[in-house]
Amino acid sequence: MRGVAMPLKLSERDRDMLAGRQGEAVRRAMSIIVQMAEVEGAGELMDVTRAHIDGAIYQGEASLDFAESFANLGARVAIPTSMNIGSIEEHGWRSYPVPEQFAERAGLVMQAYVRMGCQPIWTCAPYQAGVRPSLGEQIAWAESNAIVFANSVLGARTNRYGDYIDLCAALTARVPKSGLHLTENRRGQLLYRLTSLPAALLADDSFYPVLGYYLGESAGQRIPVIQGLPVGTTEDQLKALGAAAASSGPVALFHAVGVTPEAPTLEAAFQSGEPEGTVDVTLAEMRAVRDRLSTVSGDALDLVALGSPHFSPKEFARLAELVTGRKRHPKVELLVTTSRFVRDIVRKSPYWPDLEAFGVQIMVDTCILGMPSLRPEARVVMTNSGKYAHYVPGLLGRQVVFGSMADCVQSAVEGRVRREDAVWNG
Repeated sequence: MRGVAMPLKLSERDRDMLAGRQGEAVRRAMSIIVQMAEVEGAGELMDVTRAHIDGAIYQGEASLDFAESFANLGARVAIPTSMNIGSIEEHGWRSYPVPEQFAERAGLVMQAYVRMGCQPIWTCAPYQAGVRPSLGEQIAWAESNAIVFANSVLGARTNRYGDYIDLCAALTARVPKSGLHLTENRRGQLLYRLTSLPAALLADDSFYPVLGYYLGESAGQRIPVIQGLPVGTTEDQLKALGAAAASSGPVALFHAVGVTPEAPTLEAAFQSGEPEGTVDVTLAEMRAVRDRLSTVSGDALDLVALGSPHFSPKEFARLAELVTGRKRHPKVELLVTTSRFVRDIVRKSPYWPDLEAFGVQIMVDTCILGMPSLRPEARVVMTNSGKYAHYVPGLLGRQVVFGSMADCVQSAVEGRVRREDAVWNG
């Protein structure tokens, strides 16, 4: 949204960058940051201490040209900068039906960002790969789920930065002083009360992406405040909630009373103000949202895809509990996407042999939305991810079924869709 126009105040360092005294790459990046500030109506720029880059996904020659134009100018990031997923699994893409030319171009994009000093962790969940900004830290993160997690769960401060602006922030360590960087703009606006939902549903992991999807659909540009989540709600549950909310809508920050750091109380979440509206979330509404996350009925199944956002060690441990001693049906693949960091932890874990025995396939560096990895005959995908459920039909042209992780494993065992609905029936 365009802000109120005002003269942009630049520091001496800003002017030096804009004049090219720190090199042409920085000049170009700074000119883009300045234009962004003018569009947003920001009166000045501010420092950020770290960045997360989404722009390494290959989206055609323009994405490659952008990255290489800066890298060829000798650009170097000015702050610690982590990388979102790329468009190929760097060392294993040949195991998938990836066209050679696509892999070559995607690899060049990824290499360009590494040349500029970016940290090649290749994950949409940097907060699970050793990159965790602190409460109140000003950062410039791209990738929708990372943004909402940083703002909501960690209490760091970032706007919803997009591709290419993210690199400009990393090269200059400057962003417009606007939006969610400012305390007054982080006040909750809509109250969502969960008081009528059964405790068993609140304890079920499959509830969180459904609730998040509902928030994204209904909150719009407003900041939701959730009242009634259990105090013990886990990071993985909050991760799933935020990722779904940032997929179905533009949510970049939510507060959960008694759970997230800026909402120890309801009063704190609204910064002592009143909500603009109150929504009592019903079981019937949650069931309806869950139904919308599936695009096909029947029990046909080809692939189970987990890990959007990337799987954590605790999610792998839970998956191992579900698959141990069981056999996967030969016609259904079970694919999990994660970071290199987490994969290496899991390979050293005592439950790694159980995952291997079941035939769990692990993809790193990317995901099924970033790399053309699905077999042509894989027409029906089952997932526990609200984000995958949202994007798979449109981006990949496949049908999707949403279920819990336990549902996904049971379906992989039987070779057909199976879902346990008791917790959703009250």
